[in-house]
Amino acid sequence: MKRLNKISAAALLAFASQQSFAADITVEIQNLSHGIYITPIAAVAHTTDASLFEVGEAASTEIQMLAEGGNLDGITTIGTSIGADMIVNPAGGLLAPGMTTSADLMTTGDNTVLSVVAMIVPSNDAFIGLDNWEIPADAGTYTVYVNAYDAGTEANDEIRGGGEPGTPGMPVPPPLEDMVGTGGSGVAGADTNAAVHIHRGTIGDDSLTDGASDLNNTVHRWLNPVAKVTVTVR
Repeated sequence: MKRLNKISAAALLAFASQQSFAADITVEIQNLSHGIYITPIAAVAHTTDASLFEVGEAASTEIQMLAEGGNLDGITTIGTSIGADMIVNPAGGLLAPGMTTSADLMTTGDNTVLSVVAMIVPSNDAFIGLDNWEIPADAGTYTVYVNAYDAGTEANDEIRGGGEPGTPGMPVPPPLEDMVGTGGSGVAGADTNAAVHIHRGTIGDDSLTDGASDLNNTVHRWLNPVAKVTVTVR
């Protein structure tokens, strides 16, 4: 009987430990690309039963808003509704190629996993995505390399324009205006995958006034991974 009591006490202690999980962390995001920018970033600590996006499934309206125009409003609304702990726009705007931004976050309750999302520009509907990464319980520094995903909500025609969900074209914020061309006819090849999937990257061409793409193939080409997330747990 005494042994059973000891086991029960240990089980209760483990349960209580899980229920009161909290972590004091710093989240650092680095843009690993040569010529693309990352729009305002959301780093969201949340419970394991929630998810900001699901690979292989259709993008939510909130992810479409993010991936086509860099709009975080929907993501932050979701985060608030699920009691998440959030870092929003730590760079104070665009994160340029090679640059790093960071912020501190205290997680609470059952918010034991971390997701990071932001649009990459110029693109039609590409976004960086770290999905439900388990925050370590032990102190230390942990690094994750992050891929770009295609939201599957817009054809990757690589033509300037857009910015609003359902409006074709790539938004071109001010730092990129002189680097992105006009007059492209559109990259050939239909996009048939309407689910969230790994992005194929951009194609571009060598003309800023015509050709198939408005992107410069010596500046805007990229391969995964496109970002690095470093989490320091104290």
